[in-house]
Amino acid sequence: MTTPHRLRSLLFGSLIGLVSLGIGRDAHAQQATTPVIVVAAAGQLQELVLRDGTRAIGRVEKVADGKVTFRTEAGATLEVDIAQVVSAEIATGRIVGGTYWPEDTNPTRLFFAPTGRTLKRGEAYFGIYEIYVPFVQYGITDRLSIGGGTPLFIGGGPHPIWFTPKFQVISKPQTQVSIGVMHFLNVDDVSFGIAYAAVTQGSTDSAVTVGLGRAYYRSDNDNGGSAVLMLGGEHRLSRRTKFVTENYYFSGHGMISGGIRFMGERLSADLGLVAPLDAEDFIAFPMVNFVWKFAK
Repeated sequence: MTTPHRLRSLLFGSLIGLVSLGIGRDAHAQQATTPVIVVAAAGQLQELVLRDGTRAIGRVEKVADGKVTFRTEAGATLEVDIAQVVSAEIATGRIVGGTYWPEDTNPTRLFFAPTGRTLKRGEAYFGIYEIYVPFVQYGITDRLSIGGGTPLFIGGGPHPIWFTPKFQVISKPQTQVSIGVMHFLNVDDVSFGIAYAAVTQGSTDSAVTVGLGRAYYRSDNDNGGSAVLMLGGEHRLSRRTKFVTENYYFSGHGMISGGIRFMGERLSADLGLVAPLDAEDFIAFPMVNFVWKFAK
């Protein structure tokens, strides 16, 4: 019989294996091939990455005689050997007041609820929600991702784990729609989870997400469920901060939340408050999340 510890080990072993495979494939590709460097179209920004770790935002002006000529947004001209270039890809951020604002590296979720966006093939993230809930998600294709998690601390009895497949059905510049499931396993004799659809309208700087789900449960003695409505939003405040809100209504109960996301190059941190709407006295609980994106 598979024990809870063994089941949990198999889950995370499989997820980490998928991520490691993606990292290994990307690293091998970088070592084995020469990057394709093209002159960007007018108005496009590129991010130049060199082997010594140097990064610059601007655009490639010329590729000739084994050299790359790159003009930065500040007007400086760099001329480097092609052999020193790791990549010169289209930059996903934008220039605001003469400063480059990188795109949010954690756009597929609000605090916890999914947005309509999804990971690209080979991308992955590892998150810690409320300090004790680890979470892994890996992009199998540009539209399909899979992940899972399990609480770090819990009392006696079975240790729950969950799977989170997600599939994007619509991908447009300002509209993304995804469907998915968060299904729990190893919770006594009960099977439960939530199936959802999430619609995101807007950019990664400012957007609204509406989620509609069906929470379900099934046991030997009973089964049922209820509808869940989620209304969330995000708005960029500065180069490294974003306001995030995530609010729920289900079975006559409600919950609101809001806070700030601090965005690094790969690490993002969410600090916020969440409050139930049906409590006799207003009370708010702290919310702390960390997400590290990798395997890009």
